Amino acid sequence: MDESEQDLDRTLRRQEASGAVTGLGWRYVLGLLRTSLPAGSLAEAADIAGRVVAVCGAEADGRLWIDLRRDQLVLSLQSPATASVTRREVALARRISEVAGGLGLATGAGVGGAPRSVQVLEVAIDAMDIAAVRPFWKAALGYADEPGHSGPEDALVDPVGQGPAIWFQQMDVPRPQRNRIHLDISVPHDEAQHRIQATLAAGGRLVSDAEAPAFWVLADPEGNEACITTWQGRDPPATMPT
Repeated sequence: MDESEQDLDRTLRRQEASGAVTGLGWRYVLGLLRTSLPAGSLAEAADIAGRVVAVCGAEADGRLWIDLRRDQLVLSLQSPATASVTRREVALARRISEVAGGLGLATGAGVGGAPRSVQVLEVAIDAMDIAAVRPFWKAALGYADEPGHSGPEDALVDPVGQGPAIWFQQMDVPRPQRNRIHLDISVPHDEAQHRIQATLAAGGRLVSDAEAPAFWVLADPEGNEACITTWQGRDPPATMPT
């Protein structure tokens, strides 16, 4: 593999991945590129999906996921080897947006009056001994290790891409007074404040913003928690070339 090929497969930093699709109608959310396209019927959605697959060619297999409904398609792009975004996925996003434009469609436009943008849902489980509880959830859910992340404390994913990812948060001491499962809702970075304000207006309260903009911890009136998360604040400082 020459240097140019290696660069195509280099995992992009979160800021790079987000910036690379700015203006294309795609959003970088939780290690993947995601967008939506409107459709007028299931047959139309299937036709659009066929055109999208055709323009992606052989790279569609493994890198492209399509959730097809009667009124929309949700498209996701991710490297199958590392569960991350590389320049190959960015190039595919550009091709797909061009095809959509030729059909008079705009990526990311959503369905008329759509209440929200794209998002990714995770379930987090607090555990004292992650290595001990992880196999239980893997077996019970029929889940698998995330590509490139097969350690005893890594996240679990649905191998057919239907269910939310499951990850485990290390506890130092038991906390019987609070729930030990919470939802992580990963949203585009510039939509986090809107989602937080809507949650607060619906009766929620802010538990902590100490880790913002990576995540905000919110709770419902009975104390059950959910985190609104973004990609921001997670990359280590960039190293200067020597």
